[in-house]
Amino acid sequence: MDTFIIVCLSGISYGFVLFLVATGLSLVLGLMGIVNLAHGAFFMTGAYTGTYVAKATNSLLIGILAGGFLATAVGFLIDRGFLRFLYKQQLMQILVTLGFVHIITNTHQWIYGGWPWSGFVPSYLAGSLTIGDLSFPHHRLSVILIGAAASIILWLLQEKTKIGAIVRSGMDDAEMTTGLGINLTPINIGAFCLGAFLAGFAGVVGAPALGGFSLGSGQDMFFLAIGVCIVGGIGSIQGALVGALLIGLAVTLAGTYAQPIAIFVMYMLMVLVLLFRPAGLIKR
Repeated sequence: MDTFIIVCLSGISYGFVLFLVATGLSLVLGLMGIVNLAHGAFFMTGAYTGTYVAKATNSLLIGILAGGFLATAVGFLIDRGFLRFLYKQQLMQILVTLGFVHIITNTHQWIYGGWPWSGFVPSYLAGSLTIGDLSFPHHRLSVILIGAAASIILWLLQEKTKIGAIVRSGMDDAEMTTGLGINLTPINIGAFCLGAFLAGFAGVVGAPALGGFSLGSGQDMFFLAIGVCIVGGIGSIQGALVGALLIGLAVTLAGTYAQPIAIFVMYMLMVLVLLFRPAGLIKR
């Protein structure tokens, strides 16, 4: 029983990392219709820069700010410099953002080298919570608490604010929303930058829970985020949360109790959802 509890907690912490990355991608897809293959590279940007700064300053908070805001700056540059000219041109969006994946990856290899990195764990999160004969690291528990807080804040922003109402309206009918005199451009910019910040933020706080990161982490995280969007549904904070936790728990449980199929679990979930609920588990 103790093992099962630890595995479930590990799956939840993994799921919240996926949520932080995928929720921005889900919003951008739902609101702007942009296929951003570079979204995972924002995670990698935050992970490398944030971890480097955190280790240099011995401050997780400064690392989070550095990683999150650099990812935001990169996202703003990509959106305003390129993607704003490519709305409704999905093939060009794919080609341009794929190019940025290689540019960002090679830039990080030039700056930080090609070896995998470990995440930064501050001294106050170095302990562990004892559960029976086993223990659960405090830094993974902090990911659960941070992810839960972020999900509540994002849900309140989406459902209880004027900006959230505009976002929902833009997802449902952008032309009608614009016709009512609402300028969606700053909303689009804000959503894109928020998604980039959350991905960079996840790179810093989630790296220890993931066992570190490497130059390939951005691409891996992008495909996981796409899986979350398919399972949970596009354009919904609740959908991203449900999809991320479901995938996190399923992958972790399968990795412990059914290792031969662990690598296929996410794809099995995606196939089942596409067969029976093509719009995702949570409809916007």
